[in-house]
Amino acid sequence: MTVIDIHCHAAGIGAGDSGCFISPKLRRSWKYRFYLKSFGVTNADLEREGDSLVLRRISERLTASSQVQQAVVLAMDGVVDGSGQLDRDRTEMYIPNEFLARECRRYPNLLFGASVNPQRPDALERLDAAAAAGAVLVKWLPSIQGTDPADRCLVPFYRHLAQLGLPLLTHTGLEESFTLADNALADPARLRLPLEEGVTVIAAHCATSGQSHGESNLARLLPLFAQFPNLYADISALTQLNRLGHLERVLAHRDIHGRLLYGTDMPLPATGLTSPWFHLLRLGPLEARRLAVIGNPWDQDVALKLALGMPEEILFRAAGVLGIADTIKHRSFP
Repeated sequence: MTVIDIHCHAAGIGAGDSGCFISPKLRRSWKYRFYLKSFGVTNADLEREGDSLVLRRISERLTASSQVQQAVVLAMDGVVDGSGQLDRDRTEMYIPNEFLARECRRYPNLLFGASVNPQRPDALERLDAAAAAGAVLVKWLPSIQGTDPADRCLVPFYRHLAQLGLPLLTHTGLEESFTLADNALADPARLRLPLEEGVTVIAAHCATSGQSHGESNLARLLPLFAQFPNLYADISALTQLNRLGHLERVLAHRDIHGRLLYGTDMPLPATGLTSPWFHLLRLGPLEARRLAVIGNPWDQDVALKLALGMPEEILFRAAGVLGIADTIKHRSFP
């Protein structure tokens, strides 16, 4: 069975006419160079070879993995202004669907994850175009894109998503990767509306960080699983240094194991933020050392999460949720 990383990021500066955009403020931040390094590129590399180099690096590193076969790479729509056009002054990162769909078609191990801000006047047409281009899901980051999932004006968008059969992967919990965020929009309780409209919703990071209305975001997400069989969550980023114990906290709720999907939040596992040594007290020195020498970030991520108690079946669930034919035989994992 195929192991799919359902949560993998891309990047681009607009080189090679990609249409990508990173705000001047974010480019001045230390995070910019940090993220480029984690992709295995430099600013000079991108200016010389174009933003497509990022996708090539992702595919090459994934090809070298012995445990993960495919990854959903995510586009990023921006903030839109009152006329529904891209607001570059309030957008920190923009990765257009057209660029990402084109690049993902070049690599069999990369799946296209679209992004459409529903406040665009042509949002439904953009959904159709994304589906026609092979999108396997739609990604939102409400706290960055200024989208309120509970806004009833989005009902037509949700109904069209459900009709197309495209899952909605949406960030839940605190957003800490960008310089500006309205984290009130990432309250998982706001997902009730798309769930009621029949959308398959995937709560990114399983709402394990932050609080909303004085209650932990995870506590606000958990009751929705019992009410909505179309709700899933991914376990990306849950072993990062700033999220120690989050994976174990989620896995303690055995009743939701069947709704959990494997994800990494790549390229962050390639930065050292998920080093097994951060989990020394849980793993012990011998196990931490065994995991630390695994060179491929996907292979290390799988091994670390299994060592921390992740049920193996979580690795194989994404293909069914995404509606992708599964042709790779099941393997046992160390």
